[in-house]
Amino acid sequence: MRKILIVGATSAIAEATARVLAARGDTLYLVGRNSEALAAIAADLKVRGAPTVGVEVADANDLAMHEAIIQRAEQTLSGLDTVLIAYGTLSDQLACQKSPELTVHELTTNGVSVAALLTRIAERFEARRSGTIVAISSVAGDRGRQSNYVYGSAKALVTSFLSGLRQRLRKSGVAVITIKPGFVDTPMTAQFPKGPLWAKPAQVAAGIVRAMDRSAGVVYLPGFWRPIMFIIRAVPERVFQRLKL
Repeated sequence: MRKILIVGATSAIAEATARVLAARGDTLYLVGRNSEALAAIAADLKVRGAPTVGVEVADANDLAMHEAIIQRAEQTLSGLDTVLIAYGTLSDQLACQKSPELTVHELTTNGVSVAALLTRIAERFEARRSGTIVAISSVAGDRGRQSNYVYGSAKALVTSFLSGLRQRLRKSGVAVITIKPGFVDTPMTAQFPKGPLWAKPAQVAAGIVRAMDRSAGVVYLPGFWRPIMFIIRAVPERVFQRLKL
C-alpha cells in the first residue's frame, strides 16, 4: 500500500490515476484549487476502495506553502512514500506573445513552481533514502514549436529538472519518473479537434501507475509518442523553422 500525495488532483489525468490507486487500496492526499471538485473526487475515491483520502485546497504557485502541504500529507497518511505532481495550465500562446507578465505567470505555474516543489520533496526523500517522485511533463517540452513555445519551455524545464534529480537521487534509492503525455482528451483541451493521436485520461493513468510500480525513468504516453518525438527532435533547425507546427 502506497501513501501518495497528489498535487493537482482535480486535473483529469490525476483524477483518473487516483481512481486506479484507490481501487488497489492506496492511501491518498489530494491537493487542488477547487474545494468542491476535491470533495467530490475524495468521496468517489473512498467508494472505490481508498482507506484514507485527505484533501487540501491550495495554489502550488504559493511556494511558501509547499513545506506545510507535504507535512500535512505525511500527518494525514501516517507517512509519505510517493508524490505525483499533475497540475498545470494550457498556456494561451498568442496572449503570452503580447504580455511578458502572462508569459512569466505561465512559466511559473507550469515550470518554476514545479521545480520548487520537487526540491522540497527530493530533500525529504533523499534523507530517507527511499521514495518515488512522479511528475507530468509533456512531449511539448521536447522541442520548442511556434504554436506553444511558452508552455513547451516550461515543460522543458520540468523535464530537464527531473533528469538531474534522477541522476542525483539514484544512489539514494529514490525513483524519479518523468511522464510525457501527448495529446489527451481533457476539459483543458476541449476546444481542440480530436484525431487518432489523442488519448483518454484513463489510458494515460494506467501508464502512470505502471511507471510508478516499475520505477521507470522517462515514459511517453501513449508509447507511440517516443518515436514521433525522436523524429521531431532530429529535424535540422533550418528545416524545422519552415514547418508549421
